[in-house]
Amino acid sequence: MIMDGLVVDGVVTEWVSLLLRWLHIVTAMAWIGSSFYFMHIDAALKAAPDIPAGKGGEAWEVHGGGFYHVRKYLVAPAALPSELIWHKWESYTTWISGFFLLVWIYYVSADVYLIDPAVRAISTPAAAALGVGGLALGWLVYDLLCKSRLGEAPAALAAAGFAFIVLMAWAFHQVFSPRGAFIHTGALMATIMTGNVFLVIIPNQRKVIASLVKGEEPDPRYGKIGKIRSTHNNYLTLPVVFLMISGHYPLVWSGPYAVAVVALILVAGAFVRHFYNLRHLGQGNFWWMWIVAALAVALAIAASLPASPVMREKLGLREPAPTLASQTPASQTLASAPAAVAEIVVSRCSMCHADTPVWPGVSIAPKGVLLDTPERVERWRAQVLLQAAFTRAMPPNNLTEITEEERAILRAWGAPAKGAAS
Repeated sequence: MIMDGLVVDGVVTEWVSLLLRWLHIVTAMAWIGSSFYFMHIDAALKAAPDIPAGKGGEAWEVHGGGFYHVRKYLVAPAALPSELIWHKWESYTTWISGFFLLVWIYYVSADVYLIDPAVRAISTPAAAALGVGGLALGWLVYDLLCKSRLGEAPAALAAAGFAFIVLMAWAFHQVFSPRGAFIHTGALMATIMTGNVFLVIIPNQRKVIASLVKGEEPDPRYGKIGKIRSTHNNYLTLPVVFLMISGHYPLVWSGPYAVAVVALILVAGAFVRHFYNLRHLGQGNFWWMWIVAALAVALAIAASLPASPVMREKLGLREPAPTLASQTPASQTLASAPAAVAEIVVSRCSMCHADTPVWPGVSIAPKGVLLDTPERVERWRAQVLLQAAFTRAMPPNNLTEITEEERAILRAWGAPAKGAAS
């Protein structure tokens, strides 16, 4: 049987998205793993008798049934070995696959995932240009900060970099949907990380090799700069991973304090990495850093809670949410609420969440969630409340124009008046 063209398009879209995401995750695992590994190795180096003091060291490891003898030269060895293993493609492939995934999901389907008319009514080309331009601007500003006088003061540079990333997160939220803003903030940090590898670390290593080939003494400055940029990547890793997976958790990015969540996750990730970096250097176990990280995450959770009107009511941050009776005609009773709820959900969501979706480009109900009958709506009650009542994640960018009154009815369904049957 020949499938309908619309179905074929949906299947292709789904599979390309899956394969790109698979590649992106696998290569990111390799890159992150090597980053953590080499930071740990650097911290574990001990003095070697045949390497001058302050110019390198060695470490012994046991893994996979064997022993490894690792040696590092801070500048370069006396003679260049015949073969070198370059650790660069993990970074390059992660960024390339991530960029294509960004294009495939957020630019090709910009009207669904990236452009929210309630935030900024812009065209798809304009949204793509702003996204790519933002990534390029992020690298340029970061690189200039590193090359400025701030580059000689690690703490000041870290503060400036932190402020810049938070500022860019705020800027993305002024033009994109909340989900699109979050993913672009993560992509900006990932671009900085790959830019460090592609434009700084690898070129500097090639300059050292060129000096060795000429029989010259390599400039130690190149290795030092590469190490600094590699350390920056190490501290950005955990926040980047968090932002990349956040698209699946609307409570994180759909609230009014989403930028604060970004800032707090940056703090938490940095403190966790700093704890391990100092621990591996043998400088002690500063457990208070875990407390700071935990507090930052707790504050991030608290910042996301006001996205839920029910939680706002419980916290005393707003007036009680409207009851179902106050949002429906006088003849509508609380006992018939499920029918009213089902009508809203079916009319606003079933064009995608049905056995046979009718929305262009969607051939299979997203995540297998079906919302085309009252029984199915009840089955997925928790997700409906989270996605469409307590947050505004669904419909994406409010494509079906669900009203605030309808969302209030859904909220009342989730938190009926005391003593009332739902």
